Amino acid sequence: MRMEAVLAKYENQINVFSEFLEDLPDVDEPVWILGACYDLKTKKSELLSDVRSRLWFTYRKKFSPIGGTGPSSDAGWGCMLRCGQMILAQALVSRHLGRDWRWDAEKRQPKEYHRILHCFLDKKDSCYSIHQMAQMGVGEGKSVGEWYGPNTVAQVLKKLALFDDWNTLAVYVSMDNTVVIEDIKKQCKQPGRESRSRAGPCGRGEVPASGQSCSEVQGKTLNLQSQRPLDWRPLLLVIPLRMGINSINPVYIQAFKGFFCKSEEDFDSWCDLVQQELLKKRNLRMFELVEKHPSHWPPFVPPTKPEVQTTGAEFIESPDKLFESEEEFEILNV
Repeated sequence: MRMEAVLAKYENQINVFSEFLEDLPDVDEPVWILGACYDLKTKKSELLSDVRSRLWFTYRKKFSPIGGTGPSSDAGWGCMLRCGQMILAQALVSRHLGRDWRWDAEKRQPKEYHRILHCFLDKKDSCYSIHQMAQMGVGEGKSVGEWYGPNTVAQVLKKLALFDDWNTLAVYVSMDNTVVIEDIKKQCKQPGRESRSRAGPCGRGEVPASGQSCSEVQGKTLNLQSQRPLDWRPLLLVIPLRMGINSINPVYIQAFKGFFCKSEEDFDSWCDLVQQELLKKRNLRMFELVEKHPSHWPPFVPPTKPEVQTTGAEFIESPDKLFESEEEFEILNV
């Protein structure tokens, strides 16, 4: 697949989508876009630039059949998977390019932007493709081609993120509308990069000296690791909530967000802000924030990468040459 053709198709969709944005009404209330606030009367162009810079994924057809013999379109069943892709893509853009980054048609996009797009191509070997998500959903009790709910998508993304060594993202999905600070810090903190060097004969990054046993080297390395500070894995915090039956209950609108914490300081600040908001709205809490893991819950075990070579069921190569070219892809506006 040629990346240039994929980008051309994607960026054409940005331009089509922008035509709808131009019709935004002038309102007195501030407009919030993923944590950024705009006055529509004076900052409309900045708002439109912000929205154009968000990655947009929608139904497509004529991609390689999922699993070799499965669906070649996600029309009618992939809406929530595409929403999950967009949530994760926004987190990756914030992680690598920053929240203030803007897409500019007149400029060459940074290499990180292209690499992020590669993660979501409709190909079986892209780590967050519709293929990978559908295959991983089988473990969540969903057949390939079956509609997913928000929680299922969140669980699938949490598992797929374990195989993504480039982004090293921690995806935390809250249970019972409760965010546990202790559990998040367990999941996000990891040994420093210097302690994760290429393994030597002892299974560590150090080679035994003459007359030194592997067990001695391992003990020494483990002791050094315990003394080193832990890195913070960037956190995508997902809180699945039911906020209405057919539409969002208006009482929740003021508190509605998506959360991404690039550093531990970001997360601590978020916790402080949430605690303040929870105190203000005791009767309208969207979720609970607690310091310690509830004693009546099962023990929290940070998710780890399974010892397998693929992220889902084994993939079967499609013999149909029709699906080898990205020119055959079609984006569906339905």
